[in-house]
Amino acid sequence: MRDQEPLIDRKFASRVDWNLLRTFVDIVRAGGIGAAARKLNRQQPSISAALKRLEEHVGATLLLRTATGVEMTAAGKAMMALCEDMLESARMMPHQIAQATRRVEGYVRIQIVSGLVSPEFDEAIASFHRRDPDIHIEVRVSPWRQVLDALEQGEVEIGVSYDSSVRGTLKYEPLLVERQQLYCARSNPWFGHHVTRLSDLKDEHFVLTGDDEIELITNLRRRNGLGTKVSGLAEDINEAQRLIRLGVGIGFLPILAAQADVASGRLWPMLYADAEPSYDIYLLARTDPARDTATQLFWDEVFRRVRAMRAT
Repeated sequence: MRDQEPLIDRKFASRVDWNLLRTFVDIVRAGGIGAAARKLNRQQPSISAALKRLEEHVGATLLLRTATGVEMTAAGKAMMALCEDMLESARMMPHQIAQATRRVEGYVRIQIVSGLVSPEFDEAIASFHRRDPDIHIEVRVSPWRQVLDALEQGEVEIGVSYDSSVRGTLKYEPLLVERQQLYCARSNPWFGHHVTRLSDLKDEHFVLTGDDEIELITNLRRRNGLGTKVSGLAEDINEAQRLIRLGVGIGFLPILAAQADVASGRLWPMLYADAEPSYDIYLLARTDPARDTATQLFWDEVFRRVRAMRAT
């Protein structure tokens, strides 16, 4: 005999109190029932009762009380993911309605690191412009720390950058994993050869990217004595690439940014693939969700494309 399939409440959506879903999210985000009660200025028993009613509707335990707060069960994690999607849809509703009923105008100010290569990000800009041609898109390029500072200070609304830590004022959405490689020009004696010990390159002339250098690369260089002979400096990845290509010195570059020069034989990757340093590049915005319609629509466009990419 086959196991019975679990009973599905097909009228769940019409019976559930949607405020219970919001209370559940508040409990999870606050880290506990007591913390949620204080945040919402409500009595703790009323929060506990709301959770119990939701669990009765769902037919499963969503949260387990622990010494430090609450812990989500498997059902709770599934519920939280669905609730976050619903809240995001609700937040997008006025923006989508504005888009559907009239031509949206305004500005989207974006600040990115130099040398960024992301088909998803490029496609989002193109699609966004086709749908909302009256929105002005402004893109600034700067070293990664300046991207983060500009976001925190409200100079721009969207950022694309690396970050060595996590700033509580910013929202992070992983966009891509970027890898770097150490390159030399055809004129360099190392062209055509791979290095197994970075310390063997300590006497090589080096091209640095200044404030745009990722901390991971800075630490790697210093551990191996690289960059003591600086022969070139460029804050922009594309200009650093130019100097390396012209034989001014060796230097680190993002792999995707350098791939055309590698394919044409103008640059040579000196490291074996398993030694290439890698790190996350994030789509960034302030944690304050009260964005204007133009900015919110652009964030949603990029976010949907990144999520679709991960699902494939």
